[in-house]
Amino acid sequence: MDQNTFLDRIGGSEAFKLFDHLPGYSFFAKNAEGNIMSANRAFYERFGFSSAEEIIGKSDYDLFPKGLADKFRRDDLSVMDEGESMLGIVELFLNRQGIPEWHLTNKLPVKGRDGESIGVMGTVRNYATQAKIIQPFVQIEAAVDLIRENFRENISVRDLAVRVGLSSRQFDRKFKEAFAISPQQFIIKTRILAGCEALADLDRSIADVAFELGFCDQSSFTMHFRKHMGVTPLQYRKRLG
Repeated sequence: MDQNTFLDRIGGSEAFKLFDHLPGYSFFAKNAEGNIMSANRAFYERFGFSSAEEIIGKSDYDLFPKGLADKFRRDDLSVMDEGESMLGIVELFLNRQGIPEWHLTNKLPVKGRDGESIGVMGTVRNYATQAKIIQPFVQIEAAVDLIRENFRENISVRDLAVRVGLSSRQFDRKFKEAFAISPQQFIIKTRILAGCEALADLDRSIADVAFELGFCDQSSFTMHFRKHMGVTPLQYRKRLG
């Protein structure tokens, strides 16, 4: 489905213009085949384009590493097939420098005037920005700070809960409400992000990077890295070179 057909089926592009005036938000809309049909300035400039026309028709596979693109496509298909929104997804997304950072993503089905799902639309916002809004309400800001400062160490849920004055069960529930993942998963994600930066130093062995990030061994690091990035640490390092 081309852009004109897509927009005609939803009644035109006016519904999307709001996102050009929401600072901090990147917006996209894709057709059922996964091709971008609309994007606001924050989204297309993230990839180095100077106009929306330059990104129209491209897919995630044109913009992201295959591992990330595969993950995004699975989510898109789930949203379209189920007709249900996916909100507050914590996932990797490329910043303006092409470096993966953690962001919060919301995805909703796009439906034509006949009620049929014809695509997916979503917003992406940098986690650090969004966290300033979310954390004071869920009482976990101090715990997230503790993770950021000590993610290389063995941090327990109990340690985090004590930091914010909650029971372990209360803390785990509030953390999942805010980020849709467990504290342990968040720690792993933080380590993987640090691993992306550490692997750029070609003088450091992958085993040393794994140990410094708090993984028990290189095998564990490789397993988690592949799960989140779609490639092994070695493959990622080769792409950097």
